[in-house]
Amino acid sequence: MTGAPAPKHYAPRWNGDTRPAPPSVGGEQETLSAVLDWHRATFELKCAGLPPERLSEQAVPPSALSLHGLVRHLAGVERWWFRIQFAGEDVPLLYYSDDDPDQDFESLDGDVDEAFAVWRAECERSRNITAAAASLDETGIRKRTGEPISLRRILVDMIAEYARHNGHADLLRERIDGATGM
Repeated sequence: MTGAPAPKHYAPRWNGDTRPAPPSVGGEQETLSAVLDWHRATFELKCAGLPPERLSEQAVPPSALSLHGLVRHLAGVERWWFRIQFAGEDVPLLYYSDDDPDQDFESLDGDVDEAFAVWRAECERSRNITAAAASLDETGIRKRTGEPISLRRILVDMIAEYARHNGHADLLRERIDGATGM
C-alpha cells in the first residue's frame, strides 16, 4: 500500500525514518519512480543528524568517498541523466569536468547545506521531467554516443546508482559515528 511504512521484518529503521514504502502493485512508471524516491530518501536519511564537518570526512581510507562527496556526485548524476541526456537541456555539468573528473569527491569546497540544496533541486527537476513524460518509452540522446536512451533505462540505472551509493553511505556512516541500519 502506498505510503505504508516498511514491514518490521525489513532491516532496522532509523529514528526519524518517514520514508513511504514503494507500492507493491502499480504501473511501471509509478513503481520505478517510487523506488527511486525511496532510494533518494534513504540516502538523505543516512546523512541526517551529522554536523557538516562530519559529512565531509573521508572515513574509509584510502577511498576519497565522503557523504558530502556523494551528495555532490548524486546531484551531478541527476542533472546528467534527466536534464542533459533525457530532456536535452543545455545546462552546465555539476562538480565534474573532463580535466577534473573526480572533483565531486575530491574538491569538497563549498557549503554542505548548499550541496544538499542543489541535490534536492536536481531531484525535484528529475521528478518533474519524469512526470511530464508520456511514457517510459520516450527517449533522450546519449551525449557521448548519439544513441537514444529510454526513460525506463534511465530510471533503472538511477535506482542502481542510488543502491550502490547507499551501500557506500552505510559504510561511511558506520565509520563516522557507528550508526547502522536503513
